[in-house]
Amino acid sequence: MNAHRLDSTIGRLMVAMTYVAVALLVAGVVLMVANGISPLDGGPAFDPALIWDEIWAGIPTGFLWLGLVVVIATPIVRVAVAAVGYAREGQWRMVGVGAGILAVILVGIVTALATKG
Repeated sequence: MNAHRLDSTIGRLMVAMTYVAVALLVAGVVLMVANGISPLDGGPAFDPALIWDEIWAGIPTGFLWLGLVVVIATPIVRVAVAAVGYAREGQWRMVGVGAGILAVILVGIVTALATKG
């Protein structure tokens, strides 16, 4: 995969994920308004196990949380896809950079979960 094709693929992926995130967030806001929920009321804590159940039930927080997860995941997916593309091209130094970035993100997530309280 040449550099231009890799950049094009990554660009399309980023745009698609952004559209999905915006659609989910808009759906959540519309459902909040439809149910008379004020965004200033606060909301439940993030619980990944409830997201799909809330979406299927039409509960706004499921859409909002999933939209935020997609927003957060977008740059992470970008780095992972770039690393795979670089691996296919044999650019091992860039694969190492991508792997390093992903490792730092993973350490951050693990640290946050370990110190949650």
